[in-house]
Amino acid sequence: MGENNSGGDKFLYFLAGAGIGAVLSLLFAPKSGRETRELLARTASDSREFITSKVSEGKQFVGDTTRKVTDDFSSFVDRSKDALNRQKEQLAAAFEAGKAAYKSEKEVSEQ
Repeated sequence: MGENNSGGDKFLYFLAGAGIGAVLSLLFAPKSGRETRELLARTASDSREFITSKVSEGKQFVGDTTRKVTDDFSSFVDRSKDALNRQKEQLAAAFEAGKAAYKSEKEVSEQ
């Protein structure tokens, strides 16, 4: 039975392998324990700052996109209402013209 691994699973395996490789490289690094811990702390801090900035950028993008979509939708609804009102007015005018023409023809035929 073959299993279908999605691209997400492969990416997780890649990350796990990269993490294990990073840990092994640190264990066998020629630096002292203190230097290695400082390097790990600095790298973790840099990573946290990077992720925080990317999350902020993502939130900003989502907010801007949501605002734009909302504005576009509101504009579409307003234009649709205007078009519907114009159609209603035209239909009412056509109906009234038809009634007037009917009355006029009826009066002419009764005479």
